[in-house]
Amino acid sequence: MKRRKIQNQLELSQELKKAAIKQGFNLVGIARVPGSERIELRTAALQRWLNAGHQGEMKWMEAPRRQNIETLLEGVKSILSVGLNYYVKKEKNPKALSIARYAWGKDYHKIINKKLKHVGKWLQKESPNCRWKICVDSAPLLDKVWAEEAGLGWIGKHSNLINKEYGSWIVLGHLLCTETLLPDIPAKPVCGKCQICIEQCPTQAITEPFVVDSNSCLAYHTIENRASKLPEEIKSSLGNWIAGCDICQEVCPWNKKELLSSQDPDMAPRDWILKLTKKQVLSWSDNKWEEQLSGSTLKRIKPWMWRRNAEAIQSEVNSYS
Repeated sequence: MKRRKIQNQLELSQELKKAAIKQGFNLVGIARVPGSERIELRTAALQRWLNAGHQGEMKWMEAPRRQNIETLLEGVKSILSVGLNYYVKKEKNPKALSIARYAWGKDYHKIINKKLKHVGKWLQKESPNCRWKICVDSAPLLDKVWAEEAGLGWIGKHSNLINKEYGSWIVLGHLLCTETLLPDIPAKPVCGKCQICIEQCPTQAITEPFVVDSNSCLAYHTIENRASKLPEEIKSSLGNWIAGCDICQEVCPWNKKELLSSQDPDMAPRDWILKLTKKQVLSWSDNKWEEQLSGSTLKRIKPWMWRRNAEAIQSEVNSYS
């Protein structure tokens, strides 16, 4: 059957979003480049964050390209922003070590990239002259800022994107393109006076609303810090967290309500992640770790770092066999 030609921007924008939903994305929205004044404000906030040294050793955050979307795709006019729900209604063993939820399943970078590639190919069939580029959060793009601009949700005071339906348990992806699409209405922040995430951070890493100092963040130190030992002030606040930290999300009222559990099999948690013990972490060989971490976002944490983190954990709630 001959493909029906899409007639206008509105129809192309609607059908593009449908194509993304068909790939399994839970949230879809479109932003127009250069975006609203808020893009400029968020970009300026990033520079202040960098000037304050809050990036720690994450030198890639300083890439100038991050503040100029044109350097990622020449002639970019629109962005399709997508969100994938990674919340699953399962809990780890109460005595197991804690791992951030986004890493329970398969590597979301690969999942999102694969899905968006299908969307990009669909767009190219409809608009043969259109050029496009996929960006996940490893790309130098203000991903949460553009997701907010596309209406997927608002940036909370803990710096994560929040959606009324899915809370903040969302991983993001973006399809930059040279096609002029109709933008959605940017999301409006509704955190109001709530500061629970700031108050409950054990290291006071959220120094003010929307500002997270990586140098004090448990997630940064357990994943990005390459030093042989963790700082004493981090060790004393580590609790049971061995890979990442979800505290600021767990206490958020938007995550306290009944949330939709992901039905995507790629988001399903691996069994060992829900029952990991300190004894296992310290006894597994490098080969065993490579086997366990295959296809996981957690590969970023090298075997020696898992052992370092485990040795730093002072909690007694990890000794069950």
